[in-house]
Amino acid sequence: MVSVDTQTQSTKAAATSDFSEFEKLLEEYEAAHSPKEGEIVKGAVIEISKDYVTVDIGYKSEGQIPVEEFADPHGNIPIKVGDTIDVYLEESENEHGQIVLSKEKADKLKIWDEINEAVERDELVNGTITGRVKGGLTVDIGVKAFLPGSQVDLRPVRNLEKYIGEAFDFKVIKFNKKRGNIVLSRRALLEKERAALKSQTLEKLEVGLVMTGVVKNITDYGCFVDLGGIDGLLHITDMSWGRINHPSEMFEVGDEVEVMVLKFDPDTERVSLGLKQITEDPWAQVTTKYRIGDRVNGKVVSLTEYGAFVELEDGIEGLIHVSEMSWTKRPKHPSQIVAIGDIVESVILDIDTENKRISLGMKQIEMNPWELLQERYPVGSVVRGKIRNITNFGLFIGIEEGIDGLIHVSDISWSNKVKNPADHYEKGDEVEAVVLNIDVEKERFSLGIKQLTPDPWDNVESRYPLGSVVEGVVTKVLDFGAIVEIDDAIEGLVHISELSYDKVNLVSDVANEGDRLRAKVISLIPEERKIGLSLKRLSEEEASEEYSNYLKQQRAEQTTTFGELLAGQLSQIEPTGNEDADAADGEG
Repeated sequence: MVSVDTQTQSTKAAATSDFSEFEKLLEEYEAAHSPKEGEIVKGAVIEISKDYVTVDIGYKSEGQIPVEEFADPHGNIPIKVGDTIDVYLEESENEHGQIVLSKEKADKLKIWDEINEAVERDELVNGTITGRVKGGLTVDIGVKAFLPGSQVDLRPVRNLEKYIGEAFDFKVIKFNKKRGNIVLSRRALLEKERAALKSQTLEKLEVGLVMTGVVKNITDYGCFVDLGGIDGLLHITDMSWGRINHPSEMFEVGDEVEVMVLKFDPDTERVSLGLKQITEDPWAQVTTKYRIGDRVNGKVVSLTEYGAFVELEDGIEGLIHVSEMSWTKRPKHPSQIVAIGDIVESVILDIDTENKRISLGMKQIEMNPWELLQERYPVGSVVRGKIRNITNFGLFIGIEEGIDGLIHVSDISWSNKVKNPADHYEKGDEVEAVVLNIDVEKERFSLGIKQLTPDPWDNVESRYPLGSVVEGVVTKVLDFGAIVEIDDAIEGLVHISELSYDKVNLVSDVANEGDRLRAKVISLIPEERKIGLSLKRLSEEEASEEYSNYLKQQRAEQTTTFGELLAGQLSQIEPTGNEDADAADGEG
């Protein structure tokens, strides 16, 4: 029979064993169901103080979280006592025996989980670009992510800073939760969207269609316009009927523009666009708005070596040739008269609608001074002026401002002695001259100095008639004869055949420069200013004259001798006083 004590002890032992078992089971239960470090758990807000938010997660003690982790961008605390929130259990017990919780880490872990789920489902994430880093941009998608520069847009972007602060949808192209590494791409999303738009655009694209597009890129020769998944080129020549120096004068990247499809190649998917073609060509109405002789105002938009282009209106330009800028000035370049941006008045000289050209003149606004010149200086009048320039062909004499008269070298002297005017005149010399001709159309003013004195050839026939004997100096020896200066402005030619009756092989055998000769005038053509001289005929004539004089002298000498002889014979006969008787006797 078991004693009571023994039974009591057995009962106590059994109870102790059961309690130990219960504790063990409780510990196992609590271990299985208690929050673990590194996990997100739910907790209840039981107190909000100035510095901390106390949260009960159903653990052996509460945890405190700095109130800053709950503040929104405006500094407000959007929670209240009793709210259930997610927190991250960093430590189940710290050195003070307290649990350590974090709201921020819980939020980030949740975001990482959401991003992971989006990656698995191939979904997009939304984020805001927050800054510029080496190689690209940083993006806030709840956690920090990296956007490479090559993935920002469809084309390389020079100025990445302009995207800071912008929010976009992104595709996650690299995700590593352990390393905290997320790489995004906006380009992949755009390419997908562009491919979808492209197929839609290609279905409706045709020549003549007017479409709305966005300027995507600007070059020196034009703009690329996104029509919706496909780009078209708007060439600079098709932007405006007027003059454009660079496309940037009209557009900026991002501008929305309405354009017309000019060409479309389905095989290469190349599209040529036009903007000006949407409006009427201003040249279609040019003949009704402008007429030859009209005075017009316009802005100088371009200068070339040969003239200035003046814009009369958008798409209508006229050319003022450099020769049409001034009656009297002779500019080497139009910039000496006008500058780009100047507003000038001009006269329409010609309209060529076929080639779209208008010729303008500035000088025609003023009276033509060459027409006034005819009134002031009629032909034959005498003028005085200073030599402004000397050339090998003549002298330029200043008559009026911008107007010079030319004295050609042939009109300086009646003689041919002036070969180079510079040998006889200097700049600044004042000369007197006769007005010979004024050509208004060609703007030429001809003067002459020699005309101040009579032409020596006018009375050459009376001064040197045919057969007369002249004397002069040989000024030039030619192969065919010798030039003899008879007086200051009259020269004659002794042909080689007229030098001598003997055969002459070289002119220099008979005559040389500087020799003084006497010759006979054998031909005379005043209108051609030609006098023919002959040495041999003069020598022949002089020889004949000498022979004639010799005969005369001989006859005279013979007559004198016969008379003297007869007188001597008669002087020997004595007179009788009865001459008749003597005569009768003699006859008998």
